[in-house]
Amino acid sequence: MMIAQGSSVALVTPMKETGEIDFLAFERLIQFHIDEGTENIIVAGTTGEASTLTSKEHIEVIEYACNYSDQISIIAGTGSNSTRQTIDLSKSVENLPIKAFLTVVPYYNKPTQRGLIEHFTIIADSLKKPIILYNVPGRTVINMTNQTIIELAKHSNIIGIKEASGDVNRVEEINLNTPDDFVLLSGDDESCMNFMLAGGHGCISVTANVAPRQMRTLCDLSVLKDDAKARDLDNLLQPLHKAMFTESNPIPVKAALSIMGLIENNIRLPLTPHDAKLSEELRLVLKNLKIIQ
Repeated sequence: MMIAQGSSVALVTPMKETGEIDFLAFERLIQFHIDEGTENIIVAGTTGEASTLTSKEHIEVIEYACNYSDQISIIAGTGSNSTRQTIDLSKSVENLPIKAFLTVVPYYNKPTQRGLIEHFTIIADSLKKPIILYNVPGRTVINMTNQTIIELAKHSNIIGIKEASGDVNRVEEINLNTPDDFVLLSGDDESCMNFMLAGGHGCISVTANVAPRQMRTLCDLSVLKDDAKARDLDNLLQPLHKAMFTESNPIPVKAALSIMGLIENNIRLPLTPHDAKLSEELRLVLKNLKIIQ
């Protein structure tokens, strides 16, 4: 079985009103995903507000999640726009029972494709545990090309990619030109079903924070190419996918989890809590899907 295939959640980092991490709520969320059948938890990624965690907090949330590593697979977000910082952070948690590192395309610096190849190659060379690439051009500006992905997939310690460009047409070419065990994961909820039907191996989902069992079922149906049932379920989930991105992630998903009673609705600046009108619309979506009463 490939690492990280199937249904993965890009887990939020719950916070108290004081701004501290709420580890009791964090424990509650992890148990929720264990109970609901999520296969992998991604800790300290984009949805986990990694960009505003201190180095100490970043390590703490990964360590805390690893308390549950015998019940659910843990993948640590350790990417940054600094090659050295990514290696140092990854090494500081490498002896924990994590399955892999999720490493994002460097943001702000605007590296060339050659720069991306060198960046990820040096990281992969430096670590004992494998890395999963993360392409999210909506946040990083730079879009990793198919050719770059195919080149990096030759490295034995680069085992997959979270592809969040939303371009499902990329799947076939990447699949045909990478090793059989190179895992292709959708990072875009709205198009994830089509991504998996086209040959993807799973999804790293924001929506799974709120509807983990439904997203697990969608992944299972899509990977098994049960088109009709997958499309029926995806049609039901599309309003929720859209509601998760009415403002910058993770603003809406934290609001949804707060409505569900799982966390307090606190987020770190420069992000601000969900617009009240949008939250009322979100509440209706949650009711329609019977996620809340």
